[in-house]
Amino acid sequence: MNTTTTTTTHDFGYGLVPAHRHPNGGGWVADTATVADTAYVGPNARVFEDAWVFGRACVFGKACVFGSARVCDSAQVFGSAEVFSSAAVFGSAAVFGKATVSGAAWVYGEATVSGAAWVYEEARVFGLAEVYGSARIFGQASVSGSAWVYDSAWVSGSAWVFDTARVHDEVLSEGTRT
Repeated sequence: MNTTTTTTTHDFGYGLVPAHRHPNGGGWVADTATVADTAYVGPNARVFEDAWVFGRACVFGKACVFGSARVCDSAQVFGSAEVFSSAAVFGSAAVFGKATVSGAAWVYGEATVSGAAWVYEEARVFGLAEVYGSARIFGQASVSGSAWVYDSAWVSGSAWVFDTARVHDEVLSEGTRT
C-alpha cells in the first residue's frame, strides 16, 4: 500500500518522524501510517501515527487523519477537519470545515459533519444525516436518516435523532427525536 521511492522526515507537530509524500496528491504520510495508492492525500493534508486511508478515500485541504483512525471507501475529509483516535469515516461520508471526529465515533453512509461540529466517544452519524455548526454528538448517541443536528445542539448519552428530525440550540441526552 505505501509505495514510495523516497523516505524523508516530516514534523507532524511532535517532532520529526520518517515520512514521505503520497504518490497520489503529494500530501505527507508518516511511514507508520497506511495509505492505499488508490486514495488521494492532497499536498497540504497529513496522515500520521497509525492511521489508515484506503479505497478511493480523499484527504485534502489542511485535513489531518491520525491516531488509529480509518478513512475508507469514497469518504472525504477536507478543509481543516481532523479525524483521530480510533474514529472511522467510511462509505460516501464527508467531514469538512473545522469539524472533528474522534474517539470510537463512526460517520458513514452519506452523512456529513461540518463547520466546527464534533462527533466523539462512541457516537454514530449515518444515512443522510447532517451535523454542523458547533453541534456535539457524543456518548452512544446516534443521528441518522435525514436528520439535522446543528447550531449549538448537544446530543449525548443514548439519544437517537432520526428520520427528518431537526435539533438545534438544545441538549438531548435521552430518548429519541423524529
